[in-house]
Amino acid sequence: MLLALDTSTLTLSLALVERQGNDVRTVEHVVVLPPEKQSEALPGVVGELLARHGLKLTDLEGLAVGLGPGSFTGLRIGLATVKSLAYATGLKVAGASSLAAVALEGPEGVPLYCLAVARRDDLYLGAYRRTGLTVEALEPETAMSPEEVAQRMAAEPAAVALGPALTDYRQALEKHGVAPHRLLSGPAFPSAVEVGRLARLPDAYSMQALFAMEPHYVRASEPERNPKFPPLPGPAPTSRFKED
Repeated sequence: MLLALDTSTLTLSLALVERQGNDVRTVEHVVVLPPEKQSEALPGVVGELLARHGLKLTDLEGLAVGLGPGSFTGLRIGLATVKSLAYATGLKVAGASSLAAVALEGPEGVPLYCLAVARRDDLYLGAYRRTGLTVEALEPETAMSPEEVAQRMAAEPAAVALGPALTDYRQALEKHGVAPHRLLSGPAFPSAVEVGRLARLPDAYSMQALFAMEPHYVRASEPERNPKFPPLPGPAPTSRFKED
């Protein structure tokens, strides 16, 4: 039994899933829509979900979390929550790409351009191909403008686009020449069920691995892009936690 969540968009997706061989059975999937704040809703929703099924955190095999790319704030909330729960209970944790989770809801056998909003006129793009209950990354995830996405799709006539960004950028992509039938409807957010399907738990709990896990931001945040605040000199920070 896994507790999986994704906070890469403004919609909180939380799921209790049970592994059955190579498949995952959904026990319950909870969706919390904006404007409710994820940071305020998440702790209570987790407790309520477990209580409805007579479970405690320690009854679970582990936790799965969507690592983005997506909302910087949302990703920090989700990962901080999962790390805190795992640190308190010793549960194993695994992360999965939020865009790969979107690809699992797309059609098989064609290139899937999974899109999420990075910032105004800037989209995250993950190129995947789905085969059954698995997805294959065709290239590293990146960020580009709607016009660049349209150019990419023109160069790959078999590709279709889907994902959260189409809620706001469907018309922009059509304006840049993408045929409407290549812009699929849904999913409007990465599903925690699919995150749970993709996640592969480690063999054992590792505090060092837990605190080394980071969101997949793809691009620098606005503060990091600010020339008034250049990166600090010296080596990159590492986890301060050591296993006994």
